[in-house]
Formats: sequence, C-alpha cells, structure tokens
Amino acid sequence: MPDHNRSGGQILRVATSLSCLTGRPIKLFNIRAGRSTGGLRPQHLMGIQLVRDLCQGQLDRAQVGSTEVTFWPGKLKAGRFVADTKTAGSVCLLLQVALPCMLFADGEVSLQLKGGTNADFAPQIDYFEMVFQPMAERMGIGYTGSIKRRGYYPKGGGEVKIVTSPVKPHLQPITLLDRGQVTRITGKAFVAGVMPTKAKDLEKFKSQKYITQLS
Repeated sequence: MPDHNRSGGQILRVATSLSCLTGRPIKLFNIRAGRSTGGLRPQHLMGIQLVRDLCQGQLDRAQVGSTEVTFWPGKLKAGRFVADTKTAGSVCLLLQVALPCMLFADGEVSLQLKGGTNADFAPQIDYFEMVFQPMAERMGIGYTGSIKRRGYYPKGGGEVKIVTSPVKPHLQPITLLDRGQVTRITGKAFVAGVMPTKAKDLEKFKSQKYITQLS
C-alpha cells in the first residue's frame, strides 16, 4: 500500500508546476521520506528552483536534503533560463516540471538544461523528441528541442535546449482511439566510454529477441 503521507519526486514536480500555473502557494513535507537518501536531491532542487525563476516566485527551506519546502508562485515571464544539475540527474525531469509553466509565459521562453539526457529511472530525451513532442503538437503546444550533447551516469555533462511559444488561446483536446499498425521497428544505441562493442552486441540481441516476440 502506498504511503500517502510521503511526497515523492513526481508529486514534488507536479505540485510545483500546478502551483505556478494556478498562483496558489503550496507546502510539501516528508519529501522522499523512507528513501536511503531522503529529502531533496540536486535534480529535485534544481527543478523547483527553475520554476521559481520562471515565475519570479519564492522558496523556503529549498536545499539538498530538505524534507519540507514551501513555494509561493509569482507571475510567469518570458526570457532565457539555464538549469544545471551539476550531476547526471535527468534533464528530462527538469523539463517535466518546467515545460507546463513555460507554455503559459507572456512570450518566448528559451531554456538550456544540463545534466543527464539518458538516465536510469527517468524518461529519455529521445522519448520527448520522438513520442511526446508529436503528441504535444497535436494539442497546440509549440516548442522546439535540440540535443547539443548527450550526458550519462556518472558524469552527466549533457546539454539540451528548449524554446517554447505561448499557448494561444488554450490547449486543444485530442482523441486517440486507433493505435494504428506497426510499420517498422528501428533501434539506436548511444555509447559513452570504452565499451562500444559490448553495447552493440547487447542492442543486437535485444532487437532480435523483441522482433521474434512480435512475429
């Protein structure tokens, strides 16, 4: 059974975004309680600080290790922003908390994200590029994304640039009833370090296994 008295990273991101969009202050407590390294980690902290900067808000007790945070949102504004986890923390989770807010700024927002582009236990930047963005465009969301450099555990060092335009006049509903037919299966492997051969062989094995399951 889930413990509803604990605030995980996903609750933190969603709550902060909604607070920014609605203009309602929030207080979160027991953040990541029960984890081996509880409280805010660098990527969580950078995410809520980014939203604070986007809307000229205020944060209290926002520091690494903190299990309680209060956020007072302000007014969203256009401009250029930079968010750097300084670790391999996922840039995609930064985008997840920031993008909803960016879309309702009063002009174009340019965001430079630094960290891990392909991290474990987080959406991959390729998912945002190949899956999320086409769906978002159907809802009237206009943004461009470019991968300047990929970053992996443990060093990070990836860099992604996102530019958004305001949603006008509002998000468009979409209907998805037909999933369509599989027309082709492709795969990509991105390797950092000194193990390209092992990664190539692993990709080949996984691809052949998946294709066999589908046939």
